[in-house]
Amino acid sequence: MEQVAERLQCSPSKVSRLETGRRGVSARDIRDLCDLYDVRGENRQQLIDLAAEGKQQAWWQSKNLPYSTYVGLEAEAARISDFALSLVPGLLQTADYGRAVLTAIHPPLTADTIDQRLAGRLERQRLLNSESPPEFEAVIDEAVLHRVGGSRAIMRAQLLHLLAVSEWPNVRIWVVPYQAGILPVPTNKFIVLSFKEPSVPGLVFIEGLTGDLYLGSADGLADYQQAFSAMRAMAATPESSRQMIATIADTFEN
Repeated sequence: MEQVAERLQCSPSKVSRLETGRRGVSARDIRDLCDLYDVRGENRQQLIDLAAEGKQQAWWQSKNLPYSTYVGLEAEAARISDFALSLVPGLLQTADYGRAVLTAIHPPLTADTIDQRLAGRLERQRLLNSESPPEFEAVIDEAVLHRVGGSRAIMRAQLLHLLAVSEWPNVRIWVVPYQAGILPVPTNKFIVLSFKEPSVPGLVFIEGLTGDLYLGSADGLADYQQAFSAMRAMAATPESSRQMIATIADTFEN
């Protein structure tokens, strides 16, 4: 590291921060490093392009969202496996239902914060019908469909939205009926992300009351993948789940 720093005429601490990703890399840094390591041709151009992309701000970075790290990971996922015990998954929420969810949070959020987070949530949903959308699968407990979010009218609209979205080719929804028994996980929300690059390991995102948790392959990823598969096996088929959703939506008609 000291030798590299001497050749680049910078401090060893800068080299360390570059290598660990704790600071951005400039076009000049890329040029100097490529010269030093004799990187040429397509590899050199790829690094230059990546550095340029890294300077571009993603849409969520200006939204001041508390879960911006997750949004960035979600945007790169090839498959999103979402388990929901108490709420409709965020990517499937209507605006009115999402506002009811944010309004119910304790301690209460300000009106401006609710508007900001709702706008971010709705922006995220564009991912599912983008040009290259991820595969999205949701396992939802039946209780989610019965719990009123906001009002009966809002809840009916939310269930009808689930029916509409479930027809998209990249979206599958499984509902776990009451008679399936006790669910095999002690948590009420987690999401497994699988990425496009085979070399990039999957990740588990767990929402918490006082903070969120990210688990990689060495921290129990396989356990959560198996738990999701087990609950999916307990659930009704996507077609039967659609019938359940439609039947429950009818109960909210009046």
